[in-house]
Amino acid sequence: MRLVLATRNEHKLRELGEAMPGADLEPLPESVELPPEDGVTFEANALVKARAANEATGLPALADDSGIEAAALGGRPGVRSARYAGEGASDEENLAKLLEEVNGPDRRVAYVCVLALVRAPGDELVVEGRCEGTLDPSPRGSGGFGYDPAFVPGDTPDDDLRTMAELSPDEKNAISHRGRAARAMAARLERGAE
Repeated sequence: MRLVLATRNEHKLRELGEAMPGADLEPLPESVELPPEDGVTFEANALVKARAANEATGLPALADDSGIEAAALGGRPGVRSARYAGEGASDEENLAKLLEEVNGPDRRVAYVCVLALVRAPGDELVVEGRCEGTLDPSPRGSGGFGYDPAFVPGDTPDDDLRTMAELSPDEKNAISHRGRAARAMAARLERGAE
């Protein structure tokens, strides 16, 4: 299925493409402006982007909204993950702020990804993927992006304390929030779910 992905983020395009090998994903054309992500939920943000991309291109549009939720912060940064240290903040600045604020014994975190597919107005499908883990105070690893250098997934063996940024792309896709959401979307599409 040919889909336009409502992002120009190469990392997301690659990860979703690897997790959904049956989909022909295209990046969002440069001419398409997406509305601001000002929803209070991941679902609201994913849907507004998918609807806008579908309307602008006439193609089925897939959009994600994702982020990290820290238990010690009541689920923050959540939908503000990409802007946690302020508008235009780098991945490193966002991670530094989170590490500064999550400094107690409760280091539980979860990556959340909501994928929204809009095939036509009113023809929408939404799925969610989660990956639970802990926040390591010492970032490491060169793979991945965002908060990956400090995110130790709980789905690896207990003695495996590698961060998401230290996992191979295949290992990461097998357990990541985005990989899980993409597989859930692919399964729903294969079953002909509406």
